[in-house]
Amino acid sequence: MDLFEYMRNTNKEKESPLAARLRPVTLEEVVGQQHIIGKDKLLYRAIKADKLSSIIFYGPPGTGKTTLAKVIANTTSAEFTQINATVAGKKDMEEVVEKAKQTMGMYGKKTILFIDEIHRFNKSQQDYLLPFVEDGTVILIGATTENPYFEVNGALISRSIIFELQPLSRDDIKTLIHRAVSDTDKGMGAYEAIIDEDAVEFLADLSGGDARHALNAIELGIMTTERSEDGKIHITLQVAEECIQKRVMRYDKTGDNHYDTISAFIKSMRGSDPDAAIYYLSRMLYAGESVTFIARRIMICAAEDVGMADPNALTVAVSASQAVERIGMPEAKLILAEAVTYVATAPKSNASYMAVNAADQKVTETGNLPIPTHLQDAHYKGAAKLGHGTGYLYAHSYPNHYVNQQYLPDQLVNEKFYEPTDNGYEVQVQKHMEHIKKEAE
Repeated sequence: MDLFEYMRNTNKEKESPLAARLRPVTLEEVVGQQHIIGKDKLLYRAIKADKLSSIIFYGPPGTGKTTLAKVIANTTSAEFTQINATVAGKKDMEEVVEKAKQTMGMYGKKTILFIDEIHRFNKSQQDYLLPFVEDGTVILIGATTENPYFEVNGALISRSIIFELQPLSRDDIKTLIHRAVSDTDKGMGAYEAIIDEDAVEFLADLSGGDARHALNAIELGIMTTERSEDGKIHITLQVAEECIQKRVMRYDKTGDNHYDTISAFIKSMRGSDPDAAIYYLSRMLYAGESVTFIARRIMICAAEDVGMADPNALTVAVSASQAVERIGMPEAKLILAEAVTYVATAPKSNASYMAVNAADQKVTETGNLPIPTHLQDAHYKGAAKLGHGTGYLYAHSYPNHYVNQQYLPDQLVNEKFYEPTDNGYEVQVQKHMEHIKKEAE
């Protein structure tokens, strides 16, 4: 490293955002994630013993993935190299691998390769790493906000231990806030700032478990607030509210939280809990989810989970879908709320859903069975001469508009697909079907 590079790195460290400067250098300084770095946990023991195998850190932003990688860099005797998948390419990896081979050959030292945002690498880029991870040329540490089982090569997954990081607790965030304000070496302690406890509580609450978000707000508050008459910078609740104006909502429309939230939303409607359903609706709208996507899920739930127990649920859901497209936000949330509460409180039956699934399975098993002759179309040319339609009984010519007649193929005469439940309108369906069949005997 020459003098200019040394000065550049020194200045970069001083001018880095607070969240970067405050990163711990030892395991003891790390806040949170005790489920994986507690003193009796595997990762803690592996780092302390400098016996790491390839690992992948998976979790939301601001939970410490890069921090843990930096701690490992400070404690390991191995060579540590970092690249970011958003800007690095195959050439960068080739250089790392070549240097790792030289380091191992010349000094007998292993190389740890930390790849931030590893899910950004395409399949071929990830494939390139496989043989070098396999033979130990590099020890891989990957960090990703996306589910690695979806976004990372399965072969890399099988060669790595996955550690899932959780959003930091409010107490963890409060600890970091106090450290940021008081630390004179890496934090903002030199500014002689004082933060009110209600401001700490507010920032810890609204940061949503994202340490970076809370620290950015602290830095902004201290750097932009005038000193009071006592010469101190006072971070009040009002200052905190100005620095972090909207609660962080982890909601990537292509990520896990998207699927988890919509799953909870549908299961709440299915489980007849309108309060939970409305809550998850609000969360999705707050995060900017598409109203048309939400409306589609309500329609599906109305058909699948309410079904014939209340056929009007689907009508309400479809009407809501059409209305939100014409009206848009913010008024669309009122329409969605009405549809959600209707579907959530409606009687439930999945009999129609089960019926079509059973029919699908039977079709797969039996293929295109012959349609009974009397049900075949007799109107196209020559069909009548072939006997198509012969013997068909017109239901409207009989009492109750019903006649006992075979409709299923011969091989499926006794099959039952639709079994009405004892819920809602399906009770009437059962009674009606029993009545007309009994009258036709």
